[in-house]
Amino acid sequence: MGCAPSIHVSQSGVIYCRDSDESNSSHQTTTISQGTTTLHGLFIKTDAADSIPSVLAYQSRQQPPPSAGPRRKERREPGASARARATRCCGVEAETQTSNASVKQGSATEVQIGPMRLTQDPIQVLLIFAKEDSQSDGFWWACDRAGYRCNIARTPESALECFLDKHQEIIVIDHRNSRYFDAEDICRSIRATKPSEHTMILAVVPRTSADEEETSVLPLLNAGFDRQFKENSSITACYNELVQIEHGEVRSQFKLRACNAVFTALDHCQEAIEITSEDHVIQYVNPAFERMMGYHKGELIGKELTELPKSDKNCADLIDNINTFIKKGKEWQGVYYARRKTGDSIQQHVKITPVIGQGGKIRHFVSLKRLHCTKENNKQLYKSHRDEKYTGDNSQSESHSFKCKNRRKDSIDVKSITSQSSDAAPSLPTRRYSSMARIHSMTIEAPITKVINIINAAQENSPITVAEALDRVLEILRTTELYSPQLGTKDEDPHTSDLVGGLMTDGLRRLSGNEYVFSKNVNLSHSHLSVPNTINDVPPCIAQLLDNEESWDFNIFELEAVTNKRPLVYLGLKIFARFGVSEFLNCSEATLRAWLQMIEANYHSSNSYHNSTHAADVLHATAFFLRKERVKGSLDHLDEVAALIAATIHDVDHPGRTNSFLCNAGSELAVLYNDTAVLESHHTALAFQLTIKDSKCNIFKNIDRNRYRTLRQAIIDMVLATEMTKHFEHVNKFVNSINKPMASEETSSHSEGSDCECTANIKNFPDNQTLIKRMMIKCADVANPCRPLELCIEWAGRISEEYFAQTDEEKRQGLPVVMPVFDRNTCSIPKSQISFIDYFITDMFDAWDAFAHLPVLMQHLANNYKHWKTLDELKCKSVRLPSENNN
Repeated sequence: MGCAPSIHVSQSGVIYCRDSDESNSSHQTTTISQGTTTLHGLFIKTDAADSIPSVLAYQSRQQPPPSAGPRRKERREPGASARARATRCCGVEAETQTSNASVKQGSATEVQIGPMRLTQDPIQVLLIFAKEDSQSDGFWWACDRAGYRCNIARTPESALECFLDKHQEIIVIDHRNSRYFDAEDICRSIRATKPSEHTMILAVVPRTSADEEETSVLPLLNAGFDRQFKENSSITACYNELVQIEHGEVRSQFKLRACNAVFTALDHCQEAIEITSEDHVIQYVNPAFERMMGYHKGELIGKELTELPKSDKNCADLIDNINTFIKKGKEWQGVYYARRKTGDSIQQHVKITPVIGQGGKIRHFVSLKRLHCTKENNKQLYKSHRDEKYTGDNSQSESHSFKCKNRRKDSIDVKSITSQSSDAAPSLPTRRYSSMARIHSMTIEAPITKVINIINAAQENSPITVAEALDRVLEILRTTELYSPQLGTKDEDPHTSDLVGGLMTDGLRRLSGNEYVFSKNVNLSHSHLSVPNTINDVPPCIAQLLDNEESWDFNIFELEAVTNKRPLVYLGLKIFARFGVSEFLNCSEATLRAWLQMIEANYHSSNSYHNSTHAADVLHATAFFLRKERVKGSLDHLDEVAALIAATIHDVDHPGRTNSFLCNAGSELAVLYNDTAVLESHHTALAFQLTIKDSKCNIFKNIDRNRYRTLRQAIIDMVLATEMTKHFEHVNKFVNSINKPMASEETSSHSEGSDCECTANIKNFPDNQTLIKRMMIKCADVANPCRPLELCIEWAGRISEEYFAQTDEEKRQGLPVVMPVFDRNTCSIPKSQISFIDYFITDMFDAWDAFAHLPVLMQHLANNYKHWKTLDELKCKSVRLPSENNN
């Protein structure tokens, strides 16, 4: 014989447990001391010896006796006092287990939903009764018979706590008497929690007499109950009610929960998916569909397909043929032209599958769509919005070309792209066209680039199966390290030669034993620095400047002046707050302030260029790029946070010397990093070392390990991308993997322009996201030529002074002079800027502009280039004409 064990409380307040069948129990009586103790058939957590549980949990596997009366009496007599006192206690849980005679009843159940097989755990039930009576006993024994795991709660607080802990599928609330608690309030409090979405709540209401009118269930439904149960203490009645709920609502809710996995798969699917009703009303579209068609799902869901614009490129009877086919329950597959939100037509490979539902009728249509690989399709898919953005400008403004010399052997001159030429800066639409035109004319082609172009051309007239196979080939090729360009003979311009030698090589190793060591010790502590004000309480002069920080023309030098060369802390606080960095990292503003302060303290203020003002400038440019529509749509929040952190630390502890100098000098860092990406490796390693060294500035301390690893890898990758030896590789990969798949093979005419719409599934390809992040920080790092003229001139003077200082030191130490033209006595700064723009900047910003759309930057670049050309033609070697310097 076996029955539920009972909890006893002695007069001295000691809790002990006794099995009801004492003759068969090997542990008839056990005393429970303070703490957590495991007993025979009982697990109890208690804070004191006299604590009584407010939530009682049972898991019994035995059938109730033929007559419930004696059993209930046996259970109440020894345990009634304990449960009567239970309402005065909280935070304690007693859980009993008796024999496993009925384990089969409580075992997991297999449930089928379509082709998906699920396993449902034993049902859990929560009984909320203020006091024990025959009704609560009826449900308890019904749970015992059905093999359910049952908990009893006496107070609203313990009920909510128990539900949040165990997430029961069925909750039974006593609604017969409001003297002890308000059942509807308890129901509302449970419904306010997320786990209750799939929970069934039953209200036990008083039994009505024959002459009483039946009350409405609407108040119960409005309070959050799912159904009511008329008071009936019969175990069989309670059992029938629970079993019906399990096989009805509970099982349906279990299947609905499983649908979350299906929708997650659809949301991450690379193919565009659209689900409509039998009447062709759109019910669902996935993110890939939104990106392909240019719509937001809120603009589509609930609309009929007939309400959306149609392409006029389809055969007149194609839609009728499709409808005739699918209404017979047959799957249709073929090529179809669709019209995007922008009005462009794109060619899709479409598969439409009817879904049979209730009554054997078609209830849904599922459409899978992917782009059909043709040149014409690329033209239509990625056509520009220039007509919307420049309405009225095209007919009034005159096109001008951007004069600049050939940058490499056989590189194309812009005059060959545009039909008109002028010394004046180009208009924005024409400059925009010039950017896109050059994407397809770049001469930095590596062998792999030529292979990709041949494959793209072969795809045009290939069958679908061949085109798909070539797509997979291209995907493989674009993820390999095959993009290093084959450069022709460099221009004879010594400035270009020196820039390439100084920035893209590690220099000539000198084995004389000379070593270059940093004169500044790394600042591993920030405690001696004063804590900056919060962003909401900065001095008015700083706050006024920061009001304009979202503008590209923001003057970083004015911020440098008013902050006593500490612009990074103040600008960082403002930008990080705008992008929710603290919230993402789960760190306080004080920790973020301390981190920014520590990072800025480790920039060398003695450097004319590579100081915290440069870091703040790169951070500002990165934040500006992150707000551009295509960039924002291509990256996740983690990518944004990583980019901002990478920009902040990307030159920390920079010595004001190039990698080539450090390698030639045999510096400790060059030895440590094997003469490879010496400074960039040092910047990232030191930044993480400083961050994790002190908890006060450890912004990563509250994020989980996996997120930290992903974030750390993204930061490292971006900082290493600023190293110039792989400059053309990064640009080439971006052009071939991002620009060219988005643009047509042939440049459109002047009247059409080209302002690519980013519809590629970038988020589904982490490699593409990585290329975008690399390109973004590279452009932010060297964006000086694209700043307003006055800022551009100031930056040019600063970087020249730093190169002059390096040349001076190389001569003093007898080291190879990496950039001989940067001799302060002979150097022409305008020539050096022209060479830098021609060789490094123009192609890179053409590619970035084609993706992010940056007309203001490109206009500044044209103006600044003209400024340097004018100075060079006048044989001026400084940043300004002598007359301007005198003024």
